[in-house]
Amino acid sequence: MWIIVLIALDQITKYYLTTVINTGAAFGILKGLNIPLLIINLIALIICIFYYFKEKDLRLPLLFLISGIIGNSIDRIIFGHVRDFIDIGIFNFPVFNLADSYNIIGVILLIVILWKKG
Repeated sequence: MWIIVLIALDQITKYYLTTVINTGAAFGILKGLNIPLLIINLIALIICIFYYFKEKDLRLPLLFLISGIIGNSIDRIIFGHVRDFIDIGIFNFPVFNLADSYNIIGVILLIVILWKKG
């Protein structure tokens, strides 16, 4: 349920707030590699879904990762690029979107949880 809510929020905000087209990965890295990035996304998605059902204590970070992967994959499949709109305007920081944020939040939470588990 929450995955669907996060994906919908990502897609809705991209529809109304899109300002930058990103042919690369999160924060504009690896530009122009749409198909390889889609393949990597699919592999990462399968791994995340597997562990989502296997490791109950990792569900929150994996929920964010799954939502982020699917949100940006929808863009890659439909548009051939990812739509970014969040521009914080400091230090030439790249423009990004909610799905990118979900991925960062998921990775940080995953690191914290695994670090605490020892």
